[in-house]
Amino acid sequence: MNLNFDISLIKNYNNKSQISRVLTENWVSNNIFCPNCGNNKLSDFENNSPVADFFCLSCQEEFELKSKKGNLGNKIVDGAYHTMIKRINAENNPNFFFLTYHQSNWSVRDFLIIPKHYFVTDLIEKRKPLSENARRAGWIGCNIIMNRIPCKGRIFLVENSKMISQEKVLKQWKSTLFLTNYKQKSRGWLIDIMNCVDAVSDSEFKLDQIYEFEDILKQKHPQNNFIKDKIRQQLQILRDKGVLEFVSKGVYRKIL
Repeated sequence: MNLNFDISLIKNYNNKSQISRVLTENWVSNNIFCPNCGNNKLSDFENNSPVADFFCLSCQEEFELKSKKGNLGNKIVDGAYHTMIKRINAENNPNFFFLTYHQSNWSVRDFLIIPKHYFVTDLIEKRKPLSENARRAGWIGCNIIMNRIPCKGRIFLVENSKMISQEKVLKQWKSTLFLTNYKQKSRGWLIDIMNCVDAVSDSEFKLDQIYEFEDILKQKHPQNNFIKDKIRQQLQILRDKGVLEFVSKGVYRKIL
C-alpha cells in the first residue's frame, strides 16, 4: 500500500474540492481491498453516482468515500438530511470510507471503514435550514456524528500514517456482521450499549458501571420503562456474539 497520492493527476485542476476528489478516489481505487471478502480491487461507480463511489465485483458491497484534510473530528459534514436518512434505511445502503490526508505532502493520514450496519438514524444530525436569502433557501443538510460510533465499528486500514494488516481488517469486519441480523431499532440499542461500554475506561467492568448510563438511555428510549432489564439483555447478546466476555456474576471483560 502506497500512502502517497499521485499528484501528476491534478496538473489541470485548480478547484480545491476537485483536486481532493481526484487524488483520494484514485488512491482508494489503487490501494484498497474489499473489507468484506478480501477482493484486492474495488471498482468505481460513475462520477456523481447517487448510490455510492465504489463497489466490489465479488460480493457486491458498496462504499461511499468521505475525505478531508487534517483531523477527522467528531462531525463530518454530509449532504441533504432527508436523503441521508432514506439511504441508511434502504436495503442497499453503502458502507462508508473516511480518509484524512496531509495536504503538505499529499499523503494519507487515516483511512477507516464504518460498516453500514452501524449507521442508524441517531448517527445523523440535522443541520439548521438555509436562510431565506440563500440560493437554496430552506435546504436542510446533515452531519455524521463520529463519536456515536462504537470503537468496534471503526475499522482502520491506516491509522496515524501506519498501515494495518489485511488479516486484522478482515477479522474486525467479520466481528461486526452479527449486527446485520437485527433491524435498525434493535441495532440502535446494541450500539448504544457498546458506546456505554466504550465509555468505561477499564477493560474489565461491572454491571453497575453500565447502570450509571440509565438516565441517558432513558432519554434516548423514553418508551422503555425497564432500562436496567434492557441493559442486561443487550450485554448478554454482546457476550454471545463475542464482543464481551462474561467473567463472573455482574462482571464483564471487553474483547479487544
